[in-house]
Amino acid sequence: MRIAIILIATLWANVLWANFFEYSPTARQAYNQIVELRFQEARASIAQLKLQEPSNLIIHHLEDYIDFFTIYLNENQSDYNRLYPNKERRLNAIRNGDNKSPYYLYLQADIRLHWALASLKFGDYYSTLTEINKAFKLLERNANKYPNFIANQKDLGMLHAMVSTIPDNYKRIISWVTSLEGTFEQGQRELEAVIRYAKRNDFVFEDETYILYAYVMLYFGNEGEQAWSIMQNSSLRQKKDPMSAFVRATVAMKTGRNDQAIQILKTRSQHKQYFPYSYLDFMLGQAKLRRLDNDASVYLNKYIQDFKGRNYIKECYRHLAWFSLVQGQPDSYRLYMQKVQRYGYDFMDNDKSALKEANSKEQPHPTVLKARLLFDGGYYQRAYAELQATSASAMPSEKAKLEYTYFLGRITHKLQDYGAALVHYQQTINLGRNASWYFACRAALEQGVIYELQGKRDAARKAFNECLSIRPSEHRFGLHQKAKAGLSRLR
Repeated sequence: MRIAIILIATLWANVLWANFFEYSPTARQAYNQIVELRFQEARASIAQLKLQEPSNLIIHHLEDYIDFFTIYLNENQSDYNRLYPNKERRLNAIRNGDNKSPYYLYLQADIRLHWALASLKFGDYYSTLTEINKAFKLLERNANKYPNFIANQKDLGMLHAMVSTIPDNYKRIISWVTSLEGTFEQGQRELEAVIRYAKRNDFVFEDETYILYAYVMLYFGNEGEQAWSIMQNSSLRQKKDPMSAFVRATVAMKTGRNDQAIQILKTRSQHKQYFPYSYLDFMLGQAKLRRLDNDASVYLNKYIQDFKGRNYIKECYRHLAWFSLVQGQPDSYRLYMQKVQRYGYDFMDNDKSALKEANSKEQPHPTVLKARLLFDGGYYQRAYAELQATSASAMPSEKAKLEYTYFLGRITHKLQDYGAALVHYQQTINLGRNASWYFACRAALEQGVIYELQGKRDAARKAFNECLSIRPSEHRFGLHQKAKAGLSRLR
């Protein structure tokens, strides 16, 4: 009898203490705190979770989120080196969990995606691709085992949409190290299915899915208005934490809602409970410069002063140079362009472009620069008026003439004068096809967008393929990715 009691007690203890996966109320509290960048509170919640549910392996997922955001936002190499060993430790812990749970493979995949994005920040493209490939395979296996596990579709939807937009010349290289495949439509359907589920059910990753879907539609689907609508219909609309502000302001700035972006960024919470997110100061300075505000430099300088990471330093100095130029201070413009050459890294396209401008020693024409900034802010009538005050023939260089014609196309496009826009785009392509600047490549892309909107599918395909045939030294990957997305939509 005593032996039987001991055996029962042992079995019951194993049941009680077996490793398991559950987003319990305390785990969900920690997750919400993390995605709002309230790391100190999140760590306290995780500590409570470890006491209450020591065998709940969701703990490792939560801690990995904190590491990911710390690395991704700080861009500090020492943080990356210090935290990187946590990846394998957490994956090993999860592998000791219940392999019959849909979270078993999903958490391994999601952690690998975290580290893929972290590696990308430091230019480690091989690690990024291999981690994405491993994550993709895990997610595919999980989808076969648990086709109704909705969290899986969140990650797969993003990957399927993303891989469909990779240009063929890059896809061949990527195919050597990955098995990624999928279509934009497939990814869109999967993310829409997750959102429909979240509207009817309590879903822990609801806000994250809205963010992914908005980004897919904005960057891969060329559906800026739909992306904005997604943001407006989500709970993120009311939130003022730094991450929600970043997402909403990004979509606002990409869809010509610059005034709203400024309002979002100015009214965001800056309480000390939030992990520092200096990039929001750069965004605010950028948005104010696009409105030609006199205080834009305040926020740009704050980013330079506070941020100790790698990216957008050169781009920020270029914005300060542009601010000087539109303020009528060409000497300050040249001083800031010297700083573009001296400080920061050139991994990101924007930083590469800034460095190229600094090395060229070619100063933008102030009128075209003002029009460009106003255009980027969505102030199309003001931008058009700036260009109408001069002409292409008055421009002092080949680049200035090309830029003038290109932005005349972009502005008339936004003003829905499609006939004029197509003419200006074609002039840009004819003049700049063999130049190193991005203007001709983007003009061909925008021609495709117009033809697609007009239902002229053959003309749209031709324009998107023309975009892919033009190989500028700046922004090429991003432009080719969008052209590939356009061709994917037209299949």
